[in-house]
Amino acid sequence: MKAIEYLGYYPGVVGRIIESHAVYYYENWGFDVSFETQVGRELSEFVSKFDKNRDGLWVANQRKEFVGAIAIDGRHAFIEGVRLRWFIVEPKFQKGGIGKNLIRKAVEFCKQKRYPKVYLWTFEGLESARKVYEAAGFRLCEESVVSQWGQEIKEQKYELVLPATL
Repeated sequence: MKAIEYLGYYPGVVGRIIESHAVYYYENWGFDVSFETQVGRELSEFVSKFDKNRDGLWVANQRKEFVGAIAIDGRHAFIEGVRLRWFIVEPKFQKGGIGKNLIRKAVEFCKQKRYPKVYLWTFEGLESARKVYEAAGFRLCEESVVSQWGQEIKEQKYELVLPATL
């Protein structure tokens, strides 16, 4: 496998992240257009208000091909915690450690910023992602059944409490 390069924002990557999410979750879970438009709206807002001193965005590429991404939204860091978002690895690159590397980069960023807590929202059934989250120290703290994206899903919230630094 060719080396994976980890980058930040570059022109076109917002569209690639949206497309990756839309296609994956439609093909594997049947999510409707409301999912794609929500990802597009929220990711676009995040990137337009991105503050490198508060937020993080890591994009994995292999020879200029989009492989995966992850973001840390730090807008509410010291109120409700920072939010880990838009974590995805293209299916043909899964199981190669890229997801673990993306999570590690995001968590290390949060530790460096001395953020007290990281949380993420996901849903029951994403077993590979769940294993990566739990291996990084995230713990399930909330579940509820919701109707969204054309489906009824069991939404889950995971949290990682970071050690206080002096």
